[in-house]
Amino acid sequence: MAEDKKQQLEQQLWKIADTLRGKMDADDFRDYILGFIFYKYLSEKMYDYATHILKPDNITYDQLKNRKDKKALLAAVKDEALDALGYFLEPDELFSEIARRGNSEGKPKFILDDLTKILTHIEQSTMGTASEEEFGNLFEDLDLTSSKLGKSENDKNELIVKVLTHLQDIDFDLHNTESDVLGDAYEYLIGKFASGAGKKAGEFYTPQQVSTVLARLVTTGKTKLKNVYDPTCGSGSLLLRVAKEVNEKNIGKFYGQESNPTTYNLCRMNMIMHNVHYKKFDIKNEDTLERPAHLDLRFDAIVANPPFSAEWSASPLFMSDDRYAPYGRLAPKGTADFAFVQHMIHQLADGGTMACVLPHGVLFRGGAEGHIREYLIKEKNYLDAVIGLPSNIFYGTGIPTCILVLKKKRPDAGSILFIDASQHFEKVKTQNVLRSEDIDKIIKTYKTRTAEDKYSYVASLGEIAENDYNLNIPRYVDTFEEEEAVNLKAVAKELKKMEVDMKATDVTIEKFCKELGIDTPF
Repeated sequence: MAEDKKQQLEQQLWKIADTLRGKMDADDFRDYILGFIFYKYLSEKMYDYATHILKPDNITYDQLKNRKDKKALLAAVKDEALDALGYFLEPDELFSEIARRGNSEGKPKFILDDLTKILTHIEQSTMGTASEEEFGNLFEDLDLTSSKLGKSENDKNELIVKVLTHLQDIDFDLHNTESDVLGDAYEYLIGKFASGAGKKAGEFYTPQQVSTVLARLVTTGKTKLKNVYDPTCGSGSLLLRVAKEVNEKNIGKFYGQESNPTTYNLCRMNMIMHNVHYKKFDIKNEDTLERPAHLDLRFDAIVANPPFSAEWSASPLFMSDDRYAPYGRLAPKGTADFAFVQHMIHQLADGGTMACVLPHGVLFRGGAEGHIREYLIKEKNYLDAVIGLPSNIFYGTGIPTCILVLKKKRPDAGSILFIDASQHFEKVKTQNVLRSEDIDKIIKTYKTRTAEDKYSYVASLGEIAENDYNLNIPRYVDTFEEEEAVNLKAVAKELKKMEVDMKATDVTIEKFCKELGIDTPF
């Protein structure tokens, strides 16, 4: 039943995107659609919570305006809401009220100024409170004055009213506490926008099936986590996937860092939409390598999909940074992949597990990267597994990727597991997708550390050393398929038959050419 409701909600929400599609770029209408859904969610949570508080007074939140003691009751509701929800909305600021006002008697009324004030007030209501950082500037990407919405103010207003009216007709089913239907639908929308965003998709979204693999890897053998961290958290999909694996209630706190302000806002919205309390997440808007925000913390689980082969400063000053100093070399300026790996290892708790997606180049590139790779294996022995993924699995790039799994304390300290899952997928339109059986096979092989012909291999550290710490998967997992022996007699016979057939065809063509009075082409 929950699955049916989820699919219905997904279809309804995506249909609203059609209202804006064609009027602006997908990136832009993504921000409006997701922002307004978030506003409706906050409104409905506020209404339900306030009505619960007012139950002894036998009134609902929207009936408060008729009470003589409205001011005192409103102040009491505000105090409790700011602590419990992290924000506050007055009754006339609720989504349902502004949507009704905008579509009074079926005719669009001008609401843009009121709507702008309400969104600003949500952020302002948190100032000086414990939730200020979690809600600050959340709606800054919803520019209601943008010419992308329409040429005139009335055009802009009409479009926004249309979107709000459609949204108002959708039941968010917030009373269903057994499933996270709305949160899942929100995640679905983010994924849909990512699929059409091309190369930009990688900036904010990790495909669900990849998120699932990473989350299951870092939670193997665990039912509780003190904390979980993603240093390049994008929209938060990886952090939330970990929450699904061990249940959000069994995770102490979520930590993340994201350099893009728009994506940072999206991540905070996504966390809140999945009912993660504002006191349970700490997401920062900074460059992780240059200005790390959580250096004093160590994490039970780390998941990441860093930007592939990104540039970074590689400043010599980093050689005195505890994250990089022990290695004696820095990742190249043009490929920061190992800089992210080193950062994550520094933040990993002794009993923790980290899993990150990286381009295949990290497995075999030489120079400083080869030196760092050797140090990780020979000196620290942190690398637990290397998993090759299918190419064309990420939106906007077809490059083959791999997952590195690292631990500071490894039960199987004498070996490294290699898995080649590159041929295990289903093609869906232009994308390759990991099926549930493909994911299960990866996780089962990781847990059992078993060798399987053309799929997995357990290499000793001695073998790794013999290969000069080159981790290119084909060196360890032999996927060579012998070609069937060619029957030369059968081929010769087939060629003779083809020759006879061609001669007969030539005769026919020659006959037609004579009838048409034209020269033969041979």
